[in-house]
Amino acid sequence: MLIFSLAAISGQAQIFDPATWSFGYEKKGDNSYEIILTATIEEGSHIYSMDIPEGGPIPTTIRFDTLPAYTLEGRAFEVTKPEEILDEAFNMKIKSFSDKAEFRQKITGKEPSFTVTGVVNFMACNNVTCSPPKDVEFEVKIGGSAAGKAAGGTGSGGVGSTGRGLLGFFLISMLAGFAGILTPCVFPMIPMTVAFFSRNSENKSKSTLNAVIFGISIIIIYTALGLIVSLTSAGAGFANTLSTHWIPNILFFALFLVFAISFLGAFEIILPNKLVAGADARVDRGGLLAAFFMGLTTVIVSFSCTGPIVGALLVEAATGDVMRPTIGMFGFGLAFALPFTLFALFPSVLSKLPKSGGWLNSVKVVLAFIMLAFSLKFLSTVDSVYSLGLISRDLFLSIWIVLFSILGFYLLGKIRFAHDSEVKHIGTFRFFLVVAVFTFVVYLVTGLFGAPLRGITALLPAQETSWFSKQAAPSADAVQSQGFPSFNTVTANSLCSEPKYGDKFRMPYGLTAYYDYKQGLECAREKGKPALLDFKGHACANCKLMEARVWSDSEVLKRLKENFVIIALYLDDRTQVPENEWIVSELDGKTKKTIGKINEDLEISKFRTNAMPLYVITDHEGNPLNDPMPTNLNAGEYKKWLDEGVRLFNATR
Repeated sequence: MLIFSLAAISGQAQIFDPATWSFGYEKKGDNSYEIILTATIEEGSHIYSMDIPEGGPIPTTIRFDTLPAYTLEGRAFEVTKPEEILDEAFNMKIKSFSDKAEFRQKITGKEPSFTVTGVVNFMACNNVTCSPPKDVEFEVKIGGSAAGKAAGGTGSGGVGSTGRGLLGFFLISMLAGFAGILTPCVFPMIPMTVAFFSRNSENKSKSTLNAVIFGISIIIIYTALGLIVSLTSAGAGFANTLSTHWIPNILFFALFLVFAISFLGAFEIILPNKLVAGADARVDRGGLLAAFFMGLTTVIVSFSCTGPIVGALLVEAATGDVMRPTIGMFGFGLAFALPFTLFALFPSVLSKLPKSGGWLNSVKVVLAFIMLAFSLKFLSTVDSVYSLGLISRDLFLSIWIVLFSILGFYLLGKIRFAHDSEVKHIGTFRFFLVVAVFTFVVYLVTGLFGAPLRGITALLPAQETSWFSKQAAPSADAVQSQGFPSFNTVTANSLCSEPKYGDKFRMPYGLTAYYDYKQGLECAREKGKPALLDFKGHACANCKLMEARVWSDSEVLKRLKENFVIIALYLDDRTQVPENEWIVSELDGKTKKTIGKINEDLEISKFRTNAMPLYVITDHEGNPLNDPMPTNLNAGEYKKWLDEGVRLFNATR
């Protein structure tokens, strides 16, 4: 009895206040803003919607003070979708929010900097008690150094404007730049870099100067990219456009091909005399231009893997904020250029080593084969983005198998090119290199029969383009024991209707999906399942990695098949839709005419990023149920994320 009494007294002494508010803003245009009001609600409690029937509980209301510095555009609106349940106390269906609730108000500013003030009135309840209606005053400073704090809540800066400090953002961008070096599209550029600068290894000062120009060029290009996009409103998809358009891809295919043929001894690459001429005859102007062009090549080639990182910074630029994207891109470029510059300086060390015959020419021939193999990636990008259907996974692998087989015989001394010395014996290093090359060839051969080739999957065409994989897929037991993805082991999840664009796109592992956002949500509503938005791209290396290493997991695959309606949205597809389906973007006012541009605009407008891949579990209105999932190669964490989305979806029904 004493314990009960003490507990009752303690319960009565506690103040029931389960909702904490935060306030901020997002810049939408030159003078256009949205004030963001967010309630974080304790578990087991809820607050009420702005739309409550007469005779019901107190609705949430938002009042803004009338000030000359800004004008309100329309009324405040709910961003989070409320739950609608039958409330026995009021004997009516009532809308409410649990966990989190976001509200917004559009305004137009009349001054460079000003403060928006007002009051939120709300009522909170749980299964036992309710709070009396409560006022929370707020103020949001726009254009200042930080947003003000509101009573009972936490002030927050505008999105992309006054949030994280510039120093912190710079350091994060540098870490992202170092991470970009580890992506599968960047490593193949390192041998080409070393090969290019090794041509001048006998002239230490020239080699060092070219290497420094090379590194500075990378930094300038990345920094200028953020600044140009911000000033010209090119939009957050500029980097993606540059890395997937047919012109730069064909250009770099030709570039790699020419370099490879040159390294094989067919000819020497010599710049025209006009490029060499200059005021200072001692400066090899051509060499400096070539170093700059190598930097430009490195930047553009890396976009297919670093696009999500760079794209996130360019989304900042699209909001009109110049400083943050510029500083961020500078930090990214600095970190990204540093290892490359060190590799570029490496040939200057070679000149100090003893001469060893034609070993350096052998290095160039090996690099020529690597460049020939990698050049195919550019053609594959054009083929997939423009849906040409010319380069399948099998053809790609077959060419690689032939190239690396010839390379193996070359290393054995069975094949010789111009300027090669005779191989009289096989040294220890060359022996292990031969073993590695032929082992890689055998590894490639397994890919013709369905092996996922996870180590290089980011460079290959999608596995669903493989005829051998479909015809000779491993058994279900092999899939579970070895992790080999199969197109025959998973029965296609049934769909509500024929998918729009189903003749253009295919899903891996027997999964089926919709490729149109609205059609997918309609089916999700019909089936009573959550939707899984899969923002992806034909040329997206990380998308292929996720499918090869995570989606191929039998438990992940089972969840994808049974629990979701998948909506695969390609951001880089250039198929033009009929004119009546064109949209005018609210972000930049431009008309979007292709599948990729429409999907990219959707992702940026709803989730403030154009990252690929990005996975979002939503309800039937397209509202995210939990935090979106970017690239995450941990299958266990991905399964937990999928299960969390299903649980939250079921809790709202």
